Amino acid sequence: MRLTQRTRRQRDSPIGANAHLLDDVPSELPLIDLSQGAPGFATAPAIISHIADVAARPDGGRYTPLFGLPELRRLLAAELSGAYGGTVDVDDIAVTAGCNQAFCMVSSALTEAGDNVVLPLPYYFNHDMWLGLDGIDAHYVRPDDGLAPTPAEVDARCTAATRAIVLVTPGNPTGHAVPPDHIAELADLARHRNVVLVLDETYRSFLPGSGPPHDLFTRTDWRDHIVSLHSFSKDFAIPGHRVGAIVGHPDLLREAAKLIDCVTICPPRLGQEAAIAGLTRARQWREAKVAEIAVNQQRFEATMAGEPGGFRLLSAGGYYGWVRHPFTDDSSDDVVRRLLLEQGVLAIPGTAFSPDDEHTIRFSFANASGEELDAVGDRLSAFGAPAGAGDVSP
Repeated sequence: MRLTQRTRRQRDSPIGANAHLLDDVPSELPLIDLSQGAPGFATAPAIISHIADVAARPDGGRYTPLFGLPELRRLLAAELSGAYGGTVDVDDIAVTAGCNQAFCMVSSALTEAGDNVVLPLPYYFNHDMWLGLDGIDAHYVRPDDGLAPTPAEVDARCTAATRAIVLVTPGNPTGHAVPPDHIAELADLARHRNVVLVLDETYRSFLPGSGPPHDLFTRTDWRDHIVSLHSFSKDFAIPGHRVGAIVGHPDLLREAAKLIDCVTICPPRLGQEAAIAGLTRARQWREAKVAEIAVNQQRFEATMAGEPGGFRLLSAGGYYGWVRHPFTDDSSDDVVRRLLLEQGVLAIPGTAFSPDDEHTIRFSFANASGEELDAVGDRLSAFGAPAGAGDVSP
């Protein structure tokens, strides 16, 4: 069978890269899985009850409208307008089969061969993978602070062929929340460059404080240069139901819909019904779970405060802790592999989020118990350093 080089040149998903090693984890050390960013708790009971009722209805398995169920679009438009203090209309929203699909459809609707997209490092690996699969050049920008690029840093990577600037906030893998004024400056650059600022806001519910993530929806022309991507997976513990959304100009949504129609026909009905139930019946439940994850973050930060085993926490937020390991002579991939086999801790190496090894590792504290987060510090401290190990400069 002859397979296309377009896909063969791409790596496999980093999430499953170490799965084959799980059988070799020491039995005396129960696995602590801090790899995939997934909720560690069950779906809200009100959501489970609702989707069970929907599944039993005569229309429970039928197609939905291409842009998604009208009720879900209306609910999301109202929530975003209220949360951001701006104006988002129903016609600005297309529901997708998860936020990954939202990014892929937007990217493909904005770009063609010869174009490029500015992608800050460290990136979310599926964004980089899709650009490569779609034949679009990624112009990487590594921020001086390692967290969020300045407008000047982004502008230096833009060319006449740039079509979009991507920003994930709170970040994946860093957890860093980009301040509203910083986001506004990048939006101004996008307007000046006549490109689109694509904001992946999957983790917006887990931002600290009560203020809006940004004020871009208050701008009368936001639709011309802003696209916001959303997910219900983390908010309502429904990642397997695959439901997200594109928020942007109706003209962009129309082009994205052509792609969606060829990939999934429509967003999954039960996922949309789960999101509807979440927005109408599980708001207090969501607030409680957001608070629980904030406690997890605090516990992880406390665990890492003493730099156990020389591992240094660089940033934390959303679902993730971004950590530098201390072993100058070992790649992040090797350290993650040994950490699993020797200490039973599963994480994701920084090479999944950057083309270069920056001696970093992503830990997802959201899907762990408090006891597991406490134990991580002990296991990092006990982790055997190879010969030649030494501190890595910050």
